[in-house]
Amino acid sequence: MANDSPPKIHGSIADGKTVDSDTLAASGRRVIEIEARGLDAVASRIDGAFSDACRLILATQGRVVCLGMGKSGHVARKIAATFASTGTPSFYVHPGEAGHGDLGMIIDADIVLALSYSGETEELLMLLPVLGRQGNKLIAMTGKPQSTLAREADVHLDVSVPAEACPLDLAPTSSTTAGLAMGDALAVALLEARGFTAEDFARSHPAGSLGRRLLLHIRDVMHRGDEVPKVRGTATLSEALVEMSRKRLGMTAVVDGDDCLLGLYTDGDLRRSLDDAAIDMRSTVIADVMTRAPKTIDPDQLAVEAAQLMEAHQINALLVVDADRRVVGALNIHDLLRARVV
Repeated sequence: MANDSPPKIHGSIADGKTVDSDTLAASGRRVIEIEARGLDAVASRIDGAFSDACRLILATQGRVVCLGMGKSGHVARKIAATFASTGTPSFYVHPGEAGHGDLGMIIDADIVLALSYSGETEELLMLLPVLGRQGNKLIAMTGKPQSTLAREADVHLDVSVPAEACPLDLAPTSSTTAGLAMGDALAVALLEARGFTAEDFARSHPAGSLGRRLLLHIRDVMHRGDEVPKVRGTATLSEALVEMSRKRLGMTAVVDGDDCLLGLYTDGDLRRSLDDAAIDMRSTVIADVMTRAPKTIDPDQLAVEAAQLMEAHQINALLVVDADRRVVGALNIHDLLRARVV
């Protein structure tokens, strides 16, 4: 006979007992408070050793290789990722795999940042003689200043905390938070020392929203060549409408014989023209009904600037002109949406 009872989940509360919301919230607040005290303790130890670690990294011609096992390994991975995205070339190597071939990823110019709260992690300690013979400088991040790893390091960063937030004092909680914070402190100090800018950040994040906003230029998204709607100032309104329909940008530029901008005619202008009984579509010259001196943008400006200009003036399209006021492109809000600039 099949057993239809739900499987027993390890750690579940038996006999339908529930825990009230206040108790759960109090537990959560206690964890945050304990970890905050741990961070305060670490902050008080940002001193000469921290500065020495920064100087070592700034002076190296290599990368920062982050090592760590278990939870320290997860922290080391995050630190490496933060370094790499903020101007400090870095990557993570698993200490266990390093002893089986991955040590070849580390060259003599690299700085090694080793994380172990106990400072006695066997997989890390077994690598020290090889790294020493290779000439790698070692920065250790531990919670035990008298540990083997701390003593062997060129620079030791003390990330000890008064207590773990885990009530059993077993699960790394406050200590991993302290390691993450120390890693962030190093990354930001190095970022500022290098003069790393938002544009530098964007170059390493081209697929992100910041990258698109800081790297994408008008020339990257604009229509050009035969895609740009243009008519001469002598064209009739009906001829301009045909050009607008063909190019489907909701507008047309009005230009002279050298493609220099004279004005702009848009769907909005068309609605206003239709309300004017005196305007004949076939005989009215576009120069008589166009918008003179329309808003324009340079092809080398950022695409995000086009979005800001459209929003500020409540328009949906822009002509792109060069320094001589020649029309070289056009774009509308849909182009910016497709480029995910807005």
